[in-house]
Amino acid sequence: MTLPWEAELAGRLNRHTIHSVALEGNHLGDPADRPLWVYVPPGYDDDPGVRYPTVYEIQGFTGSLTMWANRTAYRQTFPEMADELFASRQAPPCIVVYVDAWTAYGGSQFVDSPGTGHYHTYLCEDVVGWVDSNYRTLAGPEHRGIHGKSSGGFGAMITPMLRPDLFGGFATHAGDSLYEYCYVTDFGKAVRHLRDYDGSIDQWWSDFRSRVAFTKPADENLLMILAISACFSSDPDGTPRLPFDPHNGVLDQDVWERWLDWDPVRMVPRYADALRSQRAIWIDGGTSDEWFLEIGGQAFSDALGAIGITDLHFELFEGAHGRIEYRYPMALAYLAERLSVQARDRPSGR
Repeated sequence: MTLPWEAELAGRLNRHTIHSVALEGNHLGDPADRPLWVYVPPGYDDDPGVRYPTVYEIQGFTGSLTMWANRTAYRQTFPEMADELFASRQAPPCIVVYVDAWTAYGGSQFVDSPGTGHYHTYLCEDVVGWVDSNYRTLAGPEHRGIHGKSSGGFGAMITPMLRPDLFGGFATHAGDSLYEYCYVTDFGKAVRHLRDYDGSIDQWWSDFRSRVAFTKPADENLLMILAISACFSSDPDGTPRLPFDPHNGVLDQDVWERWLDWDPVRMVPRYADALRSQRAIWIDGGTSDEWFLEIGGQAFSDALGAIGITDLHFELFEGAHGRIEYRYPMALAYLAERLSVQARDRPSGR
């Protein structure tokens, strides 16, 4: 029975604050000192000679680190579900790292950008380096995975492409992909909302910061558009550029191409060797996802097949974009098994 109170963990969740050199002086003035949660499984303290694989957990857009502890009725939090997974020995023991990548715009997409900051470098160098220096990790890429949903699922897809020397497995739930489906419909909504702001997203941003957040219908849509523009299409001085004309909605093809360069489906051929090196790939999505991200997942899976990768897990399940956290332990168990020492002789994802 799931009780509506905090459960005692069989393992241990350590709460730290680390300093990021990569985030110093970022355009938004967001702090370079960041919280970091590191979970160690039951038995970690018993034998100081044992090292463990590591899975990095990254959140979706507007997700902050403390949201991992948010509790909904009749459901456990993910850290509790992860702990139960290891306590019941349904998966080999792992160190699980919960990463904070919050920005003033609500998210970083885990990329380096003049509009938000060097969040890819922060994740790969500052966070991974700190964890490896302070915990008994198996530090090779074959024992390090990354896992996320939505924008976090996007980050989980692209990070191993960019850094196969660090990450050897990933799991994505409804990760941002196939951008003509998941983003373009929101552009028209944004044009309508911007009529109230003379076509200026800066005017909306000033208004948004002056009042209680998410009290106007435009807020969720325009925040997402502004944030992704800051991540994918900022000018060198950090100014976000929209991929469409804010008055008539016509796509700015040059800016839109900068977004498409970050579409995981389109990235696959460029990073084929990095993807072939992965020993664990999990892709899933709900069949009624509001942003059609299960279609993006299908396209991503098919693109992997086109470069010869057939050893992966792809699944569509009944559901939408939200309330799918029950899927996370399934993917975590998959990563833990494939990144464990016992999986050393398992074929890579080819």
